[in-house]
Amino acid sequence: MIVCGDDALAHRLATELREVYRERVVLVRPGGAPAAGPGLTVPGQGRASALIGRVSAAMTGAAPAAEGLPEVVEADEPTEPALVSAGVTGAAALALVHDDDETNIRAALAARRLNPGLRLVIRLYNRKLGQHLEELLDQAALVALPDLDSAALDASTTVLSDADTAAPALAATAVAGTSKVVHADGLLLRAVERTPPGPGEVPDPGLCTLALLSATTRDPAGEEGSDSSGTAGPRLLPDPGTVSAATGRGTVVLEAVTHTGPVLPAGRLAGRGVPLSQLFSRRLRWAVAATCLAVLALAVASWLTTGDHPLHAAYVTLLDLFSINDPAVGEDTARQVLQLLAGLVGLALLPLLVAGALEALGAFRSASALRRPPRGLSGHVVLLGLGKIGTRVLARLRDLDIPVVCVEEDPEARGVALARRLRVPTVLGDVTQEGVLEAAKIHRAHALLAVTSSDTTNLEAALYARTVKADLRVALRLYDDDFATAVYRTLRAAHPEALTRSRSVSHLAAPAFAGAMMGRQILGAIPVERKVLLFAALVVAGHPRLEGRTIAETFRPGAWRVLALDTTAPADRRPDLATPHPGDGERHPTGLVWDLHPGYVLKPEDRVVLAATRRGLAELLGRHPEPGSARR
Repeated sequence: MIVCGDDALAHRLATELREVYRERVVLVRPGGAPAAGPGLTVPGQGRASALIGRVSAAMTGAAPAAEGLPEVVEADEPTEPALVSAGVTGAAALALVHDDDETNIRAALAARRLNPGLRLVIRLYNRKLGQHLEELLDQAALVALPDLDSAALDASTTVLSDADTAAPALAATAVAGTSKVVHADGLLLRAVERTPPGPGEVPDPGLCTLALLSATTRDPAGEEGSDSSGTAGPRLLPDPGTVSAATGRGTVVLEAVTHTGPVLPAGRLAGRGVPLSQLFSRRLRWAVAATCLAVLALAVASWLTTGDHPLHAAYVTLLDLFSINDPAVGEDTARQVLQLLAGLVGLALLPLLVAGALEALGAFRSASALRRPPRGLSGHVVLLGLGKIGTRVLARLRDLDIPVVCVEEDPEARGVALARRLRVPTVLGDVTQEGVLEAAKIHRAHALLAVTSSDTTNLEAALYARTVKADLRVALRLYDDDFATAVYRTLRAAHPEALTRSRSVSHLAAPAFAGAMMGRQILGAIPVERKVLLFAALVVAGHPRLEGRTIAETFRPGAWRVLALDTTAPADRRPDLATPHPGDGERHPTGLVWDLHPGYVLKPEDRVVLAATRRGLAELLGRHPEPGSARR
C-alpha cells in the first residue's frame, strides 16, 4: 500500500493501514515533513501541537526504518519517478491525499499509466470534478485490462473528500439531537445520540443499539471517549444483554430508515429575493403608512363634504396632494381647508419618497456584502473558520435550517462567498482579539464549533467562550490526539455540566479512506465520542465468518453486526450504494431489507450492509489477528 501526502490525514491513514489492516505501507512525503507515527503531528497545527510533535519525535526518532513506522520515500511531489521508487508498479492500492486537488489529479493519471490494475483512492474537494475523474480513470483501467471483472472495476477508483466525511459529524456534535446520517441505496440511516433516560423511563431501542456512551445520568460529560477509557468509555456494537444491563447510560441508536427522493434541501430557495424589511427601515415604513392613512382620510372627507363620486373625490385629492390642481378660490371653506391639508401632506410625502429611494439603493448595494448578526439573535451556532472544513460544515448546518453566525479572519477565505450567498451573518476578525466573539453574540449562542486550522486558536476561543457562558456546548477540531485528550479532560473538569467534544478530521476520514484502499465500499463513518463506527457494504462470498451462517451467528459484539440484506439480483444491483438515486424523479425500488430474521442463513451471493469497528472490519477481512491472540 502506498500513501502520498504531507498532512495529518496521510499520517493517520498510514497508521490505520499498518496497525489495523496489517498492511505493508510506503509513505511518499516531502523531505521536510515529519515521519508518520501515532504521536507525531504535521507543520501548521499550532504551537501547542507542534511542541507535542517535537517532543514525540525526539522520543521516537524520525528514522524511516524505525520499528512501528512505515517505509518513507521523500519527494516534494508524487511524480512518476517518485511513484516508481515507492513501488507503484507492484502495489495493490495507492492513496493520494495531498491537500491540493491538482497534485492528486496529476499523480492519479501517472499512476494509472504505470499500473492499470492499481486501486486508486483520491482526495478531492471538488465533488463534480471528482465524479468525472473517477469515470475517466475507470475507463482507462477497463481499456488497459479488458478482462477486469465488474467488482474490481467498481473498486478501481474511489474519490473521497475528508471535508465531506467530517462535516456531518462536526455539525451533529454542535447541535443536540442532530442525527448522524449515512446513505445506503437511496435510504437514510439515522444514528441518533440519546441522553441517558431518567428514573422510571424506558429508552426506545429503535432498530438496534449501535453503541453505549460513556455519559451517564450521574456524569453527563462521560469519559474522554478514546480506546484508553477502558470499560467506562463507549462500547461499540454491544449485545442485547449488555444494553439491558447498562441502565443510566446514553446510547447511539439506529432510529429510522426513510426513503430519499429528489427533493430540494430546506432553505435552499430562501433568500433568493430581497425582503421588504431589508429594503426599507421600520421607521420609514411606519411614516409611509401614516401618510397613506392621511391621504385616505382626506379623500373620504372630500367625498362627504362635496358629495362627488368617491373615485372623483380621490382623484381631486391626489391632484391637490401633488399641487397640480386649480386653487379652490371662490369655493366653500371646507373645500379650501381640504386643499391646504392635501398640500401639507404632499410636502411631507416628498422627503419620504427620497428617503425610500436612498434606502432601497443602499439595500441593493449591501445585498452582496456580508450580513451582521441581528440584534436579537439567540440559540444559534457560532462557527469559527470558513476554510475547507468550515465551508462544508456551514452548508450542512444551513441544510438543517440551524441558525449560524460565522467568524473568519481572512475576507478571501473559501467559505466567505458561500456565507454571502446564503445570507449567513459573518464577523470578519481575529477570534483571539477582544470583542470578536461578542460581536458573534456568543453570550446568547447555543454552541461553539471551532474548526480553524490552528489548535491554539480553537482552544483559546473555547476557553474564552466558556468564561462568557459556562454551559455553552463546545466542539473543537484538534489534530493531535494526546493534546485533544488533555484539552477534553481539562474542560470537562472545569465545566462538568457542559458538553465538550474534540473532533479530528483525519481521525474521522482515515477509516473511510483505509476501507476504500482495501476495496471495500464504506457507506459512511460516524463518530462515537472519540471512536469511529463504520458502515460497509460487503458481498458474503469469501468471508467464512459470514458465509453459511445465520444472522444471529454472524453478530460479533464489539466487532461487527449485519444490519441489512440486499435482496436485489446480483446483475441488477447498484454498484455504489452510497450515492443517492438520480434526481430525475425515478423511483428505483430499494432491495435492502432491514427487519432480518435471526435464523436467515447468508448465501455466498448475498450482499449485506453491516456496522463494524475499525478493527472488526479488518478482522472480518482477514487482516487482523483473532481477539486474544498475540499482536505482531
